[in-house]
Amino acid sequence: MAVFTQPGSGARFDWGLTGAAELGRVCAALVVVDVLSFTTAVEVAVSRGMRVHPFPWGEQAADYARRAGAVAAVGRRKMTAEHPWSLSPAALRAAPVVADLVLPSPNGSAISAAASATGVPVVAACLRNAPAVGRWLRAEGYGSKDAPVGVVAAGERWPDGSLRPCVEDQLGAACVLDALAGVPGGLSVEAAMALAALASTPDVPAAVRGCVSGRELAEGGFAEDVAVATEVGVSDVVPVLRQGYFAPA
Repeated sequence: MAVFTQPGSGARFDWGLTGAAELGRVCAALVVVDVLSFTTAVEVAVSRGMRVHPFPWGEQAADYARRAGAVAAVGRRKMTAEHPWSLSPAALRAAPVVADLVLPSPNGSAISAAASATGVPVVAACLRNAPAVGRWLRAEGYGSKDAPVGVVAAGERWPDGSLRPCVEDQLGAACVLDALAGVPGGLSVEAAMALAALASTPDVPAAVRGCVSGRELAEGGFAEDVAVATEVGVSDVVPVLRQGYFAPA
């Protein structure tokens, strides 16, 4: 139904793969937010000069990387000294720079890979670059009723595979929407409600550290990833997915 695309507004908001597919049918640009950790990892890698290829989570990523002449990132716990490229933003800060990196993940990467089929620009946003993403979208003319932008919070997964909405991605999306609040097409009700999360969150980094996803990573030994992800507004890099990979806008 057309109503699910939030018609009549310049900035729209939804969750997960299904929400991205719905907004991707009508929006002129899509923004994917997966703070812990895909889009944060993308921002870190692209800022260091790597092209990042999104790919759904699974064993096929290594085969795709070989065909593309790229390096395939692995899960955090599979990283070794010989293969230091993983979904960990902290690890990617220190890993050797490669020209092309395949970065699979079950949420943000899978959404980005699917969204690329729409043919519209797909932007990777996180807390680090959310203000810059908003500025770039406005400068490029997105945010009118004729050229709406869809902001998609990736969310996490429950063990049964269903979507688990999460604090970090709602706050990341809210930071992007905050930068889009004055667009000529206005915010949809869904986008305005997502943005409202910022008003009740005076300390965004503390909220992300204290939420379920932040605690899960910290308790698993990856507190540094949370620290990198909660550096709010420190980056001007806007990774845009074109021709199958993220590169600077």
